[in-house]
Amino acid sequence: MEKWQKVFESESVVRAEIVKGVLGEHDITAIVLNKKESVYQINGSYHVMVTSEKAFEAANLIKNEISF
Repeated sequence: MEKWQKVFESESVVRAEIVKGVLGEHDITAIVLNKKESVYQINGSYHVMVTSEKAFEAANLIKNEISF
């Protein structure tokens, strides 16, 4: 089983999906994990996760190519 690491966190699902899309364009498989509370959706955030092998490369891409 592959181990996954968080490389990005945001309260906005749109920003998390943008990061996922950019990583996908660079052949890095990413998933968005919803960590919002289930009832009111006030607390929590969205985590972008990648495999451990790609975490360093993904973090560099996010840092250097994505700005909000």
